Amino acid sequence: MTDTPQGIAFTLDGVDELTFARILRDVMDDPAFRRPLQIQAQEPRPGTAARLIVAFDPKERPRAVAAMQRLKTVLLRYGVQVDSVRVPGEE
Repeated sequence: MTDTPQGIAFTLDGVDELTFARILRDVMDDPAFRRPLQIQAQEPRPGTAARLIVAFDPKERPRAVAAMQRLKTVLLRYGVQVDSVRVPGEE
């Protein structure tokens, strides 16, 4: 039986398309986010905030939490306020 994938979801309220593209580029170039982790992205749209999700298998949780901290650093570089972060098992 395989474990169900989990994800740490970041909601980025107020991020424009250009800033989101820059953040996504930095994340995709950063070794902290390489496989087996997966980045899922939802670009900002009118009425909908941008979202980034660090998806992972439960056995990769420590690596995902480290990637979450790295993502916070990338976001600070662009002056992005994180509206919310959802971490599975910490609700």
